[in-house]
Amino acid sequence: MATHYRLHPETPQSRKVQTIVDALRQGAIALYPTDTVYAIGCDLNHREAVQRVRQIKQLANDKPLTFLCSSLSNITDYAVVNDNAYRIIRRLIPGPFTFLLPATKQVPRLVMSPKRRTTGIRVPNSPICLALIETLEHPIISTSALSVVPHPAAKSKPRHIDKAEVFDVLEKLVDIIIDDDEPMAYEVSTIIDMIDDEPTIIRKGLGWETACDWGAQLATS
Repeated sequence: MATHYRLHPETPQSRKVQTIVDALRQGAIALYPTDTVYAIGCDLNHREAVQRVRQIKQLANDKPLTFLCSSLSNITDYAVVNDNAYRIIRRLIPGPFTFLLPATKQVPRLVMSPKRRTTGIRVPNSPICLALIETLEHPIISTSALSVVPHPAAKSKPRHIDKAEVFDVLEKLVDIIIDDDEPMAYEVSTIIDMIDDEPTIIRKGLGWETACDWGAQLATS
């Protein structure tokens, strides 16, 4: 059964953060809130934990995993950022944006796209996430938890799955559950492909209009 922690959404308690980080370093899997949806994650550098996240999500090894960084400087440790990408990322972080970038050697193979050697990186606008990353001193895997929870067949109109349902489903699959006592969020991040010279939005999510304002282009269908 998972250990539950309540963290303040704006000023997460440092002692609890340290306890969680100590567990992550040992290979724990966490369910935690971000500035978009609840995420499943672990220490980027713990191979067995990353493999467990893949098993929970039922992801093949050729499917890349997104991870969270603490800053633009932190991003450049793990990705090649050209001048145009740098200009746009600087304007958008922290926030609900996932940037697809060429990976550096710092990115474990089990995380990146093996064919393109690319990676997805976010800098979340979430004090809890940033406290975890900064205390751990390197990135945390971040993949949506909502796709793991079966959606009930709605006879009338579709309904959102509530936080209690997400916790119940993942209780036996993860080691740590973090509750910020905030309402469950359901909107995903905007994904911006920055592999080529022209940054392109390939998934509209939170903030996509802002990304367009700063130079990202919408993908043509």
